[in-house]
Amino acid sequence: MQSRVTEIAKDTYQISTFHPDYRIQFNQFLIKDDEPFLWHTGFKKMFPTTLAGVASVIDPTALRWVGFSHFESDECGALNQWLEVAPRAQAVCSFVGATVMVNDFADRAPRPLADGEVLPTGRHRLCFLATPQVPHGWDAGLLFDESERTLLCSDLFFHPGDPEPLAGSEIVSRAKDAIQGNLTGPLAKDMPYTPYTDSTLQRLAALQPKFLAVMHGSSFEGHGQEAILDLAVAIRDLLGKPEGGS
Repeated sequence: MQSRVTEIAKDTYQISTFHPDYRIQFNQFLIKDDEPFLWHTGFKKMFPTTLAGVASVIDPTALRWVGFSHFESDECGALNQWLEVAPRAQAVCSFVGATVMVNDFADRAPRPLADGEVLPTGRHRLCFLATPQVPHGWDAGLLFDESERTLLCSDLFFHPGDPEPLAGSEIVSRAKDAIQGNLTGPLAKDMPYTPYTDSTLQRLAALQPKFLAVMHGSSFEGHGQEAILDLAVAIRDLLGKPEGGS
């Protein structure tokens, strides 16, 4: 496997690797700044591939922050490999993630972020948003780069295959098709619908992002508010009804 590196926003690089077994892309996002930031570590077994992608942009030993939405192998499986390569690197995650999982898992203590807390990396300002169960996991959170208006949105807008690095509104229909396909498949109910799902998506939409950094599939450039609101409707229609209801 080889990574494809694309600058999707200023100083924000998508490191995309198509995994033939899963038939989906695994995307990490590197923000090149005074304190370089990596969003998602990728799988532990994919670390050499991801490392090569990062090394094409910066010296990997200079990495300062490693962030992820929730505790899952593709989100943070290679965390300790990154902590070994980059001596100043530190994980950032939600308070729940740090307390319940990462304090024990990580070889170096993480920095938990409170809802609304801003992590400056130099020119970029990354605002942490606690989003329990969106996309999934009670420890879930997302980051919004206030400088470039990029929402690092993890599994939201998931769609399979090996599509182009950056797309427009078509990612909404792709994501809707993926949700429909997963309703009866092996990943059924991977995203729960809770009393807070819609309000969380409305909060994300209100940020009016210009870029959506998608973990699996094409990222997005355009009217992010509209795309998130359209996704919210699709999620409510497909997942918001009680099982067996009409």
